[in-house]
Amino acid sequence: MKLLAKTNRIYLAFSLVVYLFAGLAFYQVVRFLIYKEVESRLQVERLDFENYIQTHKSWSDTTYFVENKIDVDPVGSHSRQPETFSDTLIQNRYDNELMPFRQLTFYTPIQGVMHRVAIRKSLIQSYRLIEVITVTMAACLGLLLLGTFWFQVKLSGRLWHPFYETLTRIKRFNLASATPLQLDKPEIDEFRELNEVLRKMGDKMQHDYRSLKEFTENASHEIQTPLALINAKVEQLIQSEKLTETQTRWIEDIYQASRRMARLNQGLLLLAKIENQQFTHNQTIDLTALLAEKLDDMEEVLHHKRLSVQSQNNIPFEVQLPMPLGESLVMNLVNNAIKHNYPDGRLELVSDGNQLWLGNTGSPLTTNPERLFERFKKEGSGPDSVGLGLAIIKEICDNYGLRIRYEEHNGWHRFCISRKPEEK
Repeated sequence: MKLLAKTNRIYLAFSLVVYLFAGLAFYQVVRFLIYKEVESRLQVERLDFENYIQTHKSWSDTTYFVENKIDVDPVGSHSRQPETFSDTLIQNRYDNELMPFRQLTFYTPIQGVMHRVAIRKSLIQSYRLIEVITVTMAACLGLLLLGTFWFQVKLSGRLWHPFYETLTRIKRFNLASATPLQLDKPEIDEFRELNEVLRKMGDKMQHDYRSLKEFTENASHEIQTPLALINAKVEQLIQSEKLTETQTRWIEDIYQASRRMARLNQGLLLLAKIENQQFTHNQTIDLTALLAEKLDDMEEVLHHKRLSVQSQNNIPFEVQLPMPLGESLVMNLVNNAIKHNYPDGRLELVSDGNQLWLGNTGSPLTTNPERLFERFKKEGSGPDSVGLGLAIIKEICDNYGLRIRYEEHNGWHRFCISRKPEEK
């Protein structure tokens, strides 16, 4: 979820809660004031009633209190009780509907006899007034909330526009390009400082990238040349007839060490190039067909080690990769499956279009499966392995939208390549 959307949702939720409490509080205040007004009128009616009693010394049903309904009932010799206010419902004599009234009940003596007097005032108009005020208030608060939210969205969009513009330019920024990172200078201080820091960081990254690229290119050339020379001279020495058995053994050790150093140098340089995205020109590669082709090319090795190959559901598994990296990934997978197999073992190639499996029989794994893809982490201590094959596979997958995982089940060791889910 975007920060702007998250902020607007929080603001909207908070505003709804505040407006709800404000509306309830306003309703209660209006209701309280209206009830106080009705009760004050009932108190005036009570004074009029008492003045009437004092003047006439008796009570008779007259039209003096036309607006209100008054009940006067004798209660015998009961003592005077405090006055009380209450809500009551009285049936309308015309349409037999129950209508709300506010009632004042008090006790007063008439001709020496205590009477209970109930004066009632209709609340119909008061309720209608409360309804009108409530609806008006809710409409005003709703319009205010919508208007404020709309203004907040528009304002936030304008305020955050420099940030999204910066983000777009960073996404398009290419380290391999000679063009530096170009960012605007917005009016907002924080965004201007952010752009300045990012610009300096981009310049530093481009400088480091060019330096590292130059180093890997130089190292690839300068190290491979003396290693090739050493190997050539050692091969000539091995063929010499004047060497003793001990000298021959030493030279063979030197030769194997130099070859291992050459493979190690090639693997580390390849990892550095992959990490720095020095491979360009992606193309569509069918890894299923490429794996099957590589297994056919290794037919003599498979025959020598008495390994059989089984293929199932060879549905094309197409990915976007530079061809050199695709060949490197396939070669490392095949070499790993052959190297860690045993004589008369089997290899299995399975593809369903979404996943690609290459499995091989072999001895149980002795190391932690989660560390198989680490650099220089290898199964066994064979002199031919430098421990970078699976690390190279993992690096290629991580940089080109693929995922690789390892599984071991019933003597089978399987590596599965699949596509990473697209980020939202």
